[in-house]
Amino acid sequence: MRCLTPQACEAESPSVARPKPSPSLHSEPVQIKAFLSVSSTHIPLAERLRPRTLGEVIGQQHLLGEGMALRVAFESGQPHSCILWGPPGVGKTTIARLMADAFDAQFLSISAVLGGVKEIREAVELAIAARDSLDPKRTIMFVDEVHRFNKSQQDAFLPHVESGLFTFIGATTENPSFEVNSALLSRAAVYVLQSLSVDDLTQIIAKAQAIGAVPALEDAALERLIAYADGDARRLLNTLETLSVAANREKLEEINDAWLMRVLGERMRRYDKGGEQFYDTISALHKSVRGSDPDAALYWLVRMLDGGAEPKYMARRLIRMAAEDIGLADPRALRLALDAAEVYERLGTPEGELALAECVVYLAVAPKSNAVYKAYNDAKALIKKDGTRPVPMHLRNAPTKMMKDMDWGKGYRYAHDEEDGFAAGENYMPEGLEGTGFYRPVERGLEIKIADKLRHLRDKNKQAGQ
Repeated sequence: MRCLTPQACEAESPSVARPKPSPSLHSEPVQIKAFLSVSSTHIPLAERLRPRTLGEVIGQQHLLGEGMALRVAFESGQPHSCILWGPPGVGKTTIARLMADAFDAQFLSISAVLGGVKEIREAVELAIAARDSLDPKRTIMFVDEVHRFNKSQQDAFLPHVESGLFTFIGATTENPSFEVNSALLSRAAVYVLQSLSVDDLTQIIAKAQAIGAVPALEDAALERLIAYADGDARRLLNTLETLSVAANREKLEEINDAWLMRVLGERMRRYDKGGEQFYDTISALHKSVRGSDPDAALYWLVRMLDGGAEPKYMARRLIRMAAEDIGLADPRALRLALDAAEVYERLGTPEGELALAECVVYLAVAPKSNAVYKAYNDAKALIKKDGTRPVPMHLRNAPTKMMKDMDWGKGYRYAHDEEDGFAAGENYMPEGLEGTGFYRPVERGLEIKIADKLRHLRDKNKQAGQ
């Protein structure tokens, strides 16, 4: 039996510390609401364990530890606009509320999912009322899921942030560089929050046990529960609450691994298919293939499939890797990637995923070359900045007598009629770009032979020009 604290095993009828109530700042708390306590007789576990002071916060010590950025901001007494960027359930809302308490400020919250310009205007009115009251107060405007606001909605905050009417705090699970307007981003510090560690999640379970909210846990059940939470405190606490209800119903004093699996079913991992975690993971997969590590590549592929990534999308990414990072060093890689995509189309899940696994291992161990990728980009860059150069006369198509009379195609040498099927000394570039090169094969895989062939042909061109 595993109790994480002595208090956890002794607690029978815990007294729940309820948050101090504060008067509502809005008569219709649908999207805009003050920081209100829960009046229900049942307070969710996540709310019961929500930190009331900075010292109670678990995790994010890289921001909240002694001398760290956010801790210094708290201790300064001067709030500043900021954006809290991190995955779900890592404390973004909690930190925003603690800021309001630390600065004795009015706390207003808007959900970007449910709110709009109307709610922003109402929030501005509340902020003005608080500023102009007999007991003036600062206002902290917290916008959850700020990336869901469009440009005009985000712009609506700007004049009030600049005037100091309120301190803006945005929370987002998406990269603010892409999802937040540059004007708003330039006026707010960005703090990156991290997923909670195993130790952090263990501490949270210990706190829940200390107030008698969770039965004792077997070591194996504890480990599985923490893995299931996947760094998300909210997910952990919601799961603990569900387990507690089920355990009470069955009069269990201890949760073992078998019972946990029966209640939770197949372990599901949090996977934001459109979020930052998704792109970080696909990046790890691509870089593992590029780095020729088949084990890491296979790990990240399975992580993505296990997390709910669309296998067809994964197949498309493998095709891209074959073209971008292997290229002509092993032309078979591209064909294998296309075959893997076709196999998945025919077999589906789970059998078709094996073809993707075979492909990712092959791509990882294949010789690497981005020579064609670089050549293509170099050519594209040149053409973008260069003018439209005329096609040399000898390379022009001349299907009519008039065109032939105008010397179109005149002097063209048919390569098949030349020695070795190569017209030595011939120029195929526009005037002014003679000798310009883009493709530089690497000394790996098939490109070793390609490089040898190109050197041979260049030597013949030099001899023809002498």
